[in-house]
Amino acid sequence: MEQMSLFDDRKINAPLASRLRPECLKDFVGQEHLLGEGRMLRQLIERDQISSMIFWGPPGVGKTTLASIIAGRTKADFINFSAVTSGIKEIKEVMHQAEASRMMGIRTVLFVDEIHRFNKAQQDAFLPFVEKGSIILIGATTENPSFEVNAALLSRCKVFVLRALEEKDLLHLLKHALESPNGFGNQRIRMTETQLQAVAQVANGDARMALNTLEMAVLNGDLDENGTIIVTDEGMEQCISRKSLLYDKNGEEHYNLISALHKSMRNSDPDAAVYWMQRMLEGGENPLYIARRLIRFASEDIGLADSQALGIAVAAYQACHFNGMPECDVNLAQAVVYLSMAPKSNALYVACEESKKDIRTMRTEPVPLQICNAPTKLMEELNYGKGYAYAHDYEDKLTKMQCLPDALRDKEYYRPTAQGAEKAVKERLDAIKEWKRTP
Repeated sequence: MEQMSLFDDRKINAPLASRLRPECLKDFVGQEHLLGEGRMLRQLIERDQISSMIFWGPPGVGKTTLASIIAGRTKADFINFSAVTSGIKEIKEVMHQAEASRMMGIRTVLFVDEIHRFNKAQQDAFLPFVEKGSIILIGATTENPSFEVNAALLSRCKVFVLRALEEKDLLHLLKHALESPNGFGNQRIRMTETQLQAVAQVANGDARMALNTLEMAVLNGDLDENGTIIVTDEGMEQCISRKSLLYDKNGEEHYNLISALHKSMRNSDPDAAVYWMQRMLEGGENPLYIARRLIRFASEDIGLADSQALGIAVAAYQACHFNGMPECDVNLAQAVVYLSMAPKSNALYVACEESKKDIRTMRTEPVPLQICNAPTKLMEELNYGKGYAYAHDYEDKLTKMQCLPDALRDKEYYRPTAQGAEKAVKERLDAIKEWKRTP
């Protein structure tokens, strides 16, 4: 646990992002929806009337900086607490300290960075002290608090959603870094507007990433005879060779992107589907995971409307296994485009879901005796297999034998559509049902 004065570190060797951390709201860039004139969060901070809250947003958008600004304005004790390095023992120590301060009429504001890293027991330790007002809790998280913060604790906190910074905001920060004495203002640096825009674009809304990239570009620039640092295009290419994509393979964004891929294919939009697939791969997703989702999609959303879809998806999985990244991206793209353009039917999915519902909610029905085997004499005497009609003994390969239990006698689970090849399946099934209804 540390006092918030650590935010004021301006040592010359500190990273650029740390040296440029704003100390007041007027210097804060972005989050106008929360901090614009008259907005709730701005008023709470300016009036020193903050309550327990959670800052939720992607990396580098100002969560910790807002805590720093609050620390500078509040008249309460402000304690910085890291979920990475602290445990139950440290939490209890802080809580006892806060309770003692409360008895003396002093508020305690506790900032918990990366609060999603605390387990349930650790989060529960905060709850009684938040409830009785011993502490005002401010948590920062990159993960969806609905999933990562205990419901009881979350219900006592106001959630403020911070957004990725816009390119214009990042450009403002980068130019400020070149001009500010805390940045490179005391040095002569030649950098083009195009290069600054490239840094802003590759940062993907992350101020810290933008400033770190700028710092790397400047430190690796060429020094001319006049002492001016010249940032070259060749040097820039090395600094921005790979965009920093927000993607947590176990977190919310993982599920958002696979949902986007699935729904784009369902909507027969190959362009969007390929884009979301590639976003996942660029973020480091295992191609075999994507391939498994394609196999599921082939049966769930296409089914017998195009029976080849499942084979294509399975082949894509095998190709990913054989080739690996980066070569297998085109194999996945082939399958994604095929599945996107295939006729769609969810009849198989509906049949599975409706049958599962009946199985789970109705009593267990016995198998009709006529379709049971009779491997023993006793079973034969008990009429196992009696009345069984062997379809191949009939000209049309059809019989009117009942195969569902009596309670489900007329139940229909599979209802084929008229899409693609399933149209022929539907026509045949309709004809079979009509034949069975004929006396």
